[in-house]
Amino acid sequence: MLSSTHEATVRATLPAVGAHLETITALFYDTMLAENPELRRLFSSSAQASGEQRRALAGAVIAFASDLVGEGATFDPVIRRIAHRHASLGIRPEQYTLVGRYLLNAVGAVLGDAVTPAVAAAWDEVYWLFACRLIGLEARLYAHADIDPDHPWREVVVSHRREEAQDTVSFVLTSADGAPMPSYRAGQYVSVAVDLPDGGRQIRQYSLSQAAHGLGGLRITVRRVRGVGGAPDGLVSSHLVDHVRTGDRLEVSAPYGDLTLTAGTAPLVLVSAGVGITPMAAILDHVSRTEPNRDVVVAHAERSLARHCLRPDIIGSGARLRSFRHLVWYERQAPHEADGSTEVRAGRIEVDEIPLAPEAQVYLCGPLPFMQAVRSRLRDRGVPGAQIRYEVFGSDAWAGSRS
Repeated sequence: MLSSTHEATVRATLPAVGAHLETITALFYDTMLAENPELRRLFSSSAQASGEQRRALAGAVIAFASDLVGEGATFDPVIRRIAHRHASLGIRPEQYTLVGRYLLNAVGAVLGDAVTPAVAAAWDEVYWLFACRLIGLEARLYAHADIDPDHPWREVVVSHRREEAQDTVSFVLTSADGAPMPSYRAGQYVSVAVDLPDGGRQIRQYSLSQAAHGLGGLRITVRRVRGVGGAPDGLVSSHLVDHVRTGDRLEVSAPYGDLTLTAGTAPLVLVSAGVGITPMAAILDHVSRTEPNRDVVVAHAERSLARHCLRPDIIGSGARLRSFRHLVWYERQAPHEADGSTEVRAGRIEVDEIPLAPEAQVYLCGPLPFMQAVRSRLRDRGVPGAQIRYEVFGSDAWAGSRS
């Protein structure tokens, strides 16, 4: 809890800090990475270039501070997701001291004389409450995964590569040293670290796209990120799709992520768009093998049939279920272009057409605007927020939509 000494100061200065936070976080990242270039490997270069990284940090800081003073939605789900993401990157406690120094220096530089000693002390406490919660959560995640955070990576071999769809490839990763591969829960992801041809090293997260049952390894499904509006294609996704072949070696983290199946018998509704289908495919695979009597609806949005990855996996898993419906919306194709095993519609996803039992547990994954729109419509249809779970790769500033 925020101390009573600083609570009033944070509440009073929250609007001013929020109004300038993107400027503050831009200066923070620019300064910290310029003076500590070794940290660049922890941050997506494309997210830095687009501003997504600073928006994510800005949104997290304001949401956390608002929660502390009782003016925002609970921050607990977001901080759990951040902790999982940090653990997948091997973030260490001492790095929070460095980040805190640069972040608070940026606050002072942008706000100037408005940052009195009292204001600086109050926001220093906000930061360290934030950092200590993350440090504690991450320590538990490392312990549970039996991982030394100083050595978070293991080498794996690409034992199989499969072309899934346009711009999309699956890789099965197995042990390089003969040690058992880690167990995982359907819906989790791993970080993949690659050394790029220019000598740089970058890390990205990829959902595990198949349940652990009988696989003997980890399967990730990667879609090349195509640049929009003159932006370059994704560095890591392009490297994996264009250059990584069977027999090549990669470095991966232990599995992390909390978009995992809630125990129970409630009907499941799995909603995805694009490559957001990957954790849904793993969850569906797991359910079909362990709870075949559970009612499941899969609703997926895609640009075209040619881009629809893992579709055979979804259909195969659905065939093992007692009750299964598979709805697909193709933005650029007419319904008759898919076969009869799937209910296919043209255009964008229509949430009102998704069957919803009152007690259904809903899982979402896809681009953030897609999930925001779907979640909003689900809430309009009466689905409680507690019954909707989602995975975000990127900014998690949901701006009041989490309740």
